[in-house]
Amino acid sequence: MGKKINPNKEGRRIKTLPPISKVAPYIMKTRQDASNRLSDTLDIEKADEFIFKKRQQGLKGFGMLHLFIAAYVRLVSQRPAINRFIRGQKIYARNCIEVMLTIKKEMKLEAPDTCLKLIFPPDATADDVYWIIQDAVEKSRAAESDFDDTAKILNYIPGLLLKFTVWLLKLMDYFGLIPRKLTKLSPFHGSFAITSMGSLGIPPISHHLYDFGNIPIFCAFGAKYTKYEIGPDGTVKQRKYVDYNINTDERICDGHYFASALKLFKSILKNPEVLDKPPEKVYEDIP
Repeated sequence: MGKKINPNKEGRRIKTLPPISKVAPYIMKTRQDASNRLSDTLDIEKADEFIFKKRQQGLKGFGMLHLFIAAYVRLVSQRPAINRFIRGQKIYARNCIEVMLTIKKEMKLEAPDTCLKLIFPPDATADDVYWIIQDAVEKSRAAESDFDDTAKILNYIPGLLLKFTVWLLKLMDYFGLIPRKLTKLSPFHGSFAITSMGSLGIPPISHHLYDFGNIPIFCAFGAKYTKYEIGPDGTVKQRKYVDYNINTDERICDGHYFASALKLFKSILKNPEVLDKPPEKVYEDIP
């Protein structure tokens, strides 16, 4: 799958940023302070064709979730600054692409949720993304995940002591003292979080960013829906759409960069066949 990644260190501090970028995290101290929200709509004519093709090729259950994640991974390869994070009021470039998603072990109301942390190489194709996700989902349904085990341990801590434990973890996180082994399990540390409302048949929520941890982007997409539109020639055509919301931490890069990244993200989703091949070049973030 191409380029080797190093997930053993979460990131490196960027030292060549302009002064305004260095000052911003001190003014906007939390992700809620720096939260920007975008709502958009995707015409899924080509996406549906791509999904159908992948299922015909044997990628059972390939869907919009796989496509959104594959598009994000490709986006990072071309716009690496969106994979930065804030720690201790400093900006870091993440060393790998870590995606967090929550799944139900069964599609039942009483079924428990579990969090998956997935690491993708920046040159991953749609097929690579699919198999990484499928492998993680199958393992999580077959046995308790490391995340579940950690959550159980925290659950045994008495309330007042747990409050102190979380405060201590936040303090350690500020100074980068949480062991990498724990941040790799944490659903609050990573590049990108995504949730699908499509499987629930409802529109996308506008999901907040967490002040604990360092995830800078949260994406939610909703169920597919149909609209009838009148074309220039007066004919009525049926079109299918998906709405999605993205919540970002504006401190990681400037507005022009974010705009460029969001345009490219939508372009990839509208022309998903580019995900059949690795990118021609993977770009590195600035020093």
